[in-house]
Amino acid sequence: MSKKNVKRLFALLLLVLSMPITAAEYKSGQVWKYKTRPGEESSLVYIVKVDSEKGYGNIYHIYVDGLRIRNSKIKGGVQSQLPHAPVDEKTLNDSVTTLLRESGPMPDISEGYRAWREPFDAGTAGVFNIPVARIVDLIEDVVSKAQ
Repeated sequence: MSKKNVKRLFALLLLVLSMPITAAEYKSGQVWKYKTRPGEESSLVYIVKVDSEKGYGNIYHIYVDGLRIRNSKIKGGVQSQLPHAPVDEKTLNDSVTTLLRESGPMPDISEGYRAWREPFDAGTAGVFNIPVARIVDLIEDVVSKAQ
């Protein structure tokens, strides 16, 4: 291959590698596998609701099941689900791995959603922008120490 062709091939490769990667189209009703914490490999993320908010873009309200969160406030001391977490697209991009289902019945997140919505509208609550496994760690840190 001539030097000229190598340069063209290199330039083409740089162009292709610099093109933005199209993100998955996340929608309400989807169920995903994700990068879990050790021991929670069967855990799943449900995208239950999607809001579009100025300054935030899409906010994805997720439910996560199959967890083993230490929680001193509940009988047995282990919580198996995260009933609501508002997340941004970065969280999903950094977390989800395999789409299992496009639509179907979803868990009820209404209580958690209402508990988040009022402070969000008042400007005192936000949205997670870290991977789901890290969100679960943070929740566990709080509820395992609750008195």
